Amino acid sequence: MTVAMHNVTFDCADARKLADFWAAMLGWSVFYDDDPEVVVAPAYPHLGTGLLFIPVPEGKTVKNRVHLDLSPTDCTRDEQVERARELGATVVGDHRNEDGTGWVTMADPEGNEFCVERGALERQPVRGAFRIG
Repeated sequence: MTVAMHNVTFDCADARKLADFWAAMLGWSVFYDDDPEVVVAPAYPHLGTGLLFIPVPEGKTVKNRVHLDLSPTDCTRDEQVERARELGATVVGDHRNEDGTGWVTMADPEGNEFCVERGALERQPVRGAFRIG
């Protein structure tokens, strides 16, 4: 038996506001098909994985155990970090190295951590890489 991952779910205070942030970050659309829950997905009906935002009364109190790693597709990592800041994200940890490797850990407007890595345009081919499985 197998299953498909349908959504990654975020508990949040303001589902619409957080969905707007993530839609802008990913270039996806916002769908209000089960108010007050909000879905962010590339298209509707979304057949792949979307982000589901559910309003809850309690706030975030500890570090995420799961987070998203984002890789820019049409800009650099540093440009994406600046874009995220403009949208309301904050830098939690800067792990960029002088040689261009590394990532930036950020938090969305409600404090959910995510990382911005280098995009494919910034990565060098890896020699000796292999696939397991």
